[in-house]
Amino acid sequence: MIDNRTAPYAALLLRVTLGGLFLAHAALKLFVFTPAGTAQFFASLGLPTGLAYATIAAEVLGGLALITGLYTRVVAVALTPVLLGAIATVHGPAGFFFTDANGGWEYPAFWVVALLVQALLGDGAYAISAAGRSQRAAHLALAPSR
Repeated sequence: MIDNRTAPYAALLLRVTLGGLFLAHAALKLFVFTPAGTAQFFASLGLPTGLAYATIAAEVLGGLALITGLYTRVVAVALTPVLLGAIATVHGPAGFFFTDANGGWEYPAFWVVALLVQALLGDGAYAISAAGRSQRAAHLALAPSR
């Protein structure tokens, strides 16, 4: 059974965590590897260098959208191919465990599942989207009056 009193906060916690992880990965590409270094790495995989910049942009914009609760379902689904691409090009060939050399696909796959769970859950509490506002209103209507 889903607890309607706490489910919006579970969705909020998942949403903010996923968004924070995307921002952390974008920061790694921006400040440690640098955009040019990330593009060079993508090229070494046989991918277009422009895809590196698109990936960084998706991680930044998607991370911010998730944190704020803007189009949460759409953003969660839209970010899934970023991780599937990471599995297909880098992490899949490295094996299952993320502790394997080059990091296996265990962690990115779990991240994909978490994104799909977020898409199914929706915005949750404190989202700026219209769905989030209506969820808050429904939550307040269900709350016991004092």
